Amino acid sequence: MKALAVLLVTLVLVGCSSMVPEPGDGPGRVIDDPMAIPDAVPQDAPRSRYGNPESYEVFGKRYRVMDTAAGHRERGIASWYGSKFHGRRTSSGEPYDMYAMTAAHKHLPLPTWVEVRHLGNGRRIVVKVNDRGPFADKRIIDLSYAAAAKLGMLGTGTAPVEIRTVTPDEPAPARARTVAARTDDDGAAGDQPAYWIQLAAFSQAANARQLAAELNGAGLSAAPRIHRGDDGLHRVRVGPLPDVAAVDRISAELQRARFSPGHVIIPDDTATAD
Repeated sequence: MKALAVLLVTLVLVGCSSMVPEPGDGPGRVIDDPMAIPDAVPQDAPRSRYGNPESYEVFGKRYRVMDTAAGHRERGIASWYGSKFHGRRTSSGEPYDMYAMTAAHKHLPLPTWVEVRHLGNGRRIVVKVNDRGPFADKRIIDLSYAAAAKLGMLGTGTAPVEIRTVTPDEPAPARARTVAARTDDDGAAGDQPAYWIQLAAFSQAANARQLAAELNGAGLSAAPRIHRGDDGLHRVRVGPLPDVAAVDRISAELQRARFSPGHVIIPDDTATAD
């Protein structure tokens, strides 16, 4: 009975968004004009009674829920989930509505409102985070079908994004603008930002060079580089990688070679390489 109780708690925490994409998941009815969908409106709301433990475990990995969402900002890969989960209970207890502007995140308190900016086409949307996930490797946020449509990422399935928390008293930014010269009908842009997998950061350059040498010896299909930041740290990164397929391929190579999986970054600076 105890094991069953633990399983039930885990299922509540996982909610709808899990290992995406799942077989059979996909779009529902076609949204004729995604740009007409209104953004989620930030509110002052208490934490949900569900989905906010200090930490939780999914598929053998433990995740910690943040104490506060204030000032949170991160870059990485967004994915989306759809019809397979429509109507199911989310981690916050709300039913998942694939036509609402919502999202899943592993660490942010539920609920939290975030602005999501597509780094490839410049579109911006605001969504309510009310679910846990995505638990697929190297993804930072899982958008609802409607949110993905408005952001212009249905065709690609994933997108390079920057997310930041927003509050009710914050002026509304320019929403979901598309520059026709840069994007196609799905919002995909010609110039996509490069991905990197960062494995470690060292204060000593010699330690960074040692790890880079070990990575070179492993025969990865992408070369490691050492980037010196303004903070003096020497970051060992693999890349640049042109798309999410390349990220997944290198991640699998790192796992087979028994290296740390690292994490995906999309730099917004011009750090120099050693």
